[in-house]
Amino acid sequence: MSTEELNQKVIECLQTIYDPEIPVNIYEMGLVYEINVLPINNVQIVMTLTAPGCPAAQSLPLEVDQKLRLIEGVN
Repeated sequence: MSTEELNQKVIECLQTIYDPEIPVNIYEMGLVYEINVLPINNVQIVMTLTAPGCPAAQSLPLEVDQKLRLIEGVN
């Protein structure tokens, strides 16, 4: 799988993750700043949360990590 294809799968995955307080996915809300597909298909996500005291501060990054690991091709 090419880097571009893997990047698209990552975007599709991120579009399935929603902030629990707002019914918009984290990708469309602009919470994801960067998606980097590194050598050997490691994926690095640079993102933020909706607010400094966001109640999902612990669960949202964990959900992103868990879902991305399920994508075929992600190391």
